[in-house]
Amino acid sequence: MKKNLKALSILLLGTAIVAAGCGAKNAGNESSGAGASTPASNASGDAGGSAAKSWSKKPDMAIDTSKTYQAVVTTTDGEFTIDLFAKDAPETVNSFVFLARHNYFDGIVFHRIIQDFMIQTGDPTGTGAGGPGYTIPDELNNGHVYKKGVVAMANTGQADTGGSQFFIGTGPSVESLSQLPNYTIFGEISGGMDVVDKIAATPVEKNAQGEPSKPTQSVSIQNVEIKES
Repeated sequence: MKKNLKALSILLLGTAIVAAGCGAKNAGNESSGAGASTPASNASGDAGGSAAKSWSKKPDMAIDTSKTYQAVVTTTDGEFTIDLFAKDAPETVNSFVFLARHNYFDGIVFHRIIQDFMIQTGDPTGTGAGGPGYTIPDELNNGHVYKKGVVAMANTGQADTGGSQFFIGTGPSVESLSQLPNYTIFGEISGGMDVVDKIAATPVEKNAQGEPSKPTQSVSIQNVEIKES
């Protein structure tokens, strides 16, 4: 495939990192933009136990940006650690820490997997359309770049629509998002990248929109532990 066509296809994938949730049905994709494919539901249909957890407004600021925060994510495929960028993306990290401490992510599946691009999770419905009931502002251009191992928020394709869905870069294609940096980068994998790679290698099939990103096996988050120092 010619490079320009490949770049275009990657950009279209990028615009699909939307999270249609945050209270809006198919708002674009908490997977990513207008016209982009909406993330599919997980293969098992079991989205986890946090579907009932919802809040009417974003949490008050509770983190201390002078401290260091890590998230230890235990999944059915193993454990990985995220260094959270509290100074560079305080609103996003504060929300993520809040949700983790309320066990929001427990049982949630990775509903969208594209091996050389990213793995996406954080939706309690497992469809790409769920969220915590509130949205948070974007924190873009914070000095970090899209690359393998980066952790960033999904959104609906509109400004300030992030919620609970996030993605982890798993291959070189994620670098193309730098051409359209619409997703707040709030962390980076600092341990367990082999587990992330294992999740990214989960077999997939085409979703309803024809995108080969729907896992045929359920992989889920069991717990997210926040470490503060």
